[in-house]
Amino acid sequence: MSYERPQTSGQTWGRRISSQFGLSARLLMMTVLFVMIAEVLIYVPSIANFRLTWLSDRLAAAQVAAMVLDAAPEENLSEELEMRLLQGVGARAIALRGGGRRSLLAINDMPPEVGKSIDLRDAKWVDLVRDAFSVLFNPTDKPIRVIGPGMGVDFVEIILDQRPLRDAMLDVSRNILLLSLFISGTTAGLLYLTLQWVIVRPVRRLTGNIAEFSGNPEDASRVIQPTDRADEIGLAEQALAKMETTLADELRQKRRLAQLGLAVSKINHELRNMLTTAQLLTDRLERVNDDTAQRVAPRLVATLDRAIAFCETTLAYGRATEPLPQRKLIPLAPLVEDLSNLTDLAPEVGIEFACHVPQDLMVDADKDQLSRILVNLVRNAVQALSQAGSPEGSPCIDVTAKREGHAAVIFVEDNGPGIPERVRADLFTPFQGSTRKGGTGLGLTIVAELVQLHGGTIFLDDRNGKTCFRITIPDRTTSYD
Repeated sequence: MSYERPQTSGQTWGRRISSQFGLSARLLMMTVLFVMIAEVLIYVPSIANFRLTWLSDRLAAAQVAAMVLDAAPEENLSEELEMRLLQGVGARAIALRGGGRRSLLAINDMPPEVGKSIDLRDAKWVDLVRDAFSVLFNPTDKPIRVIGPGMGVDFVEIILDQRPLRDAMLDVSRNILLLSLFISGTTAGLLYLTLQWVIVRPVRRLTGNIAEFSGNPEDASRVIQPTDRADEIGLAEQALAKMETTLADELRQKRRLAQLGLAVSKINHELRNMLTTAQLLTDRLERVNDDTAQRVAPRLVATLDRAIAFCETTLAYGRATEPLPQRKLIPLAPLVEDLSNLTDLAPEVGIEFACHVPQDLMVDADKDQLSRILVNLVRNAVQALSQAGSPEGSPCIDVTAKREGHAAVIFVEDNGPGIPERVRADLFTPFQGSTRKGGTGLGLTIVAELVQLHGGTIFLDDRNGKTCFRITIPDRTTSYD
């Protein structure tokens, strides 16, 4: 029973948003969001600075009004003029302190209680920001006392209502909001058009070409035509064009090879049937009492046997798929010792078999597949020695092994004539790596495939002029106790 991980509400919402809005729309929304965040960061100090300026202007106007009141004779200054001066400042009372005394120069319905005192002479920005938002979100109906520096006096003090200040701050906030929305919309629109033209359209062209090319990758006309752009999009177009061209060529070649392989398989099948018939007819020649027939028949039978074996091996290679190895720790020495009977394939040559594998050496491998690897290599050595002999004394095959870290290394060595240089490059290529007459070249190909399934390596390691195959079988990551 399969288990599907339940999706959270956040993942579901994110997928829904992604399906409803394309890349351009999401870029537009993100741009508006980021611009608004930037405007908020600008708004915070701006509104605090506006409040400071508004209060400072009221203090300056109050000091001018106080100087007028102080300079005019009391009997010539009417109460109406004092009220007009206070209304012009927007204050209920104005007071100065200088020369060691404090003077109340004007008063209009002095309130019994002041809600808050604000001293601008040594104000910090943190306090200014906090007080500004306090006016916006937590206003008070009581008047406030504002104290600030003055010219020729110690300080100027005024008492005024907070409502005009809050109304002015709201107007400024509204204007900043409208301006922010306009800037955000304009910036987002320009950025949207730019991204649409510079990035989104080329990316859509790339994705559209990939979708079209995947419909028929062998059609060369569907390969993208790179533009003259020299940026990352241009490099992506060039890389995609190169990849599609290579892939189209490879697919066409593989299709032709598949068709050719099918044809060869059919030919091999029919050829095997004909050769089998010829072999049956040849068997009758062995019973003919003719000296020439008796002399030719064995050679003809041997030739037909090799031809039939070649056809069967080719067909088997074409349809065989090696299973994944069922690995476990196995002792290597008994497996190698069982290979000694392979020298019986050429008893007339007298091949010696030597096993130098420690009895305690363990290999993490599939026993059957490892046996096939070693059998193929030893049998190849026996066939090479039986056909060409040994240039150095009696023929000998030596199998050794050792531990190198977390891997078992196996050497299969013989003192035969060696492998010619012309076939070394294609030693593990099907139908090309054979060095003996009549060979298919599939033995080493199968060996290499089995070694690779174990995550190992195999290569020709000529030591002291002898033919030696080095096989490395690494342990799995699972540790054994």
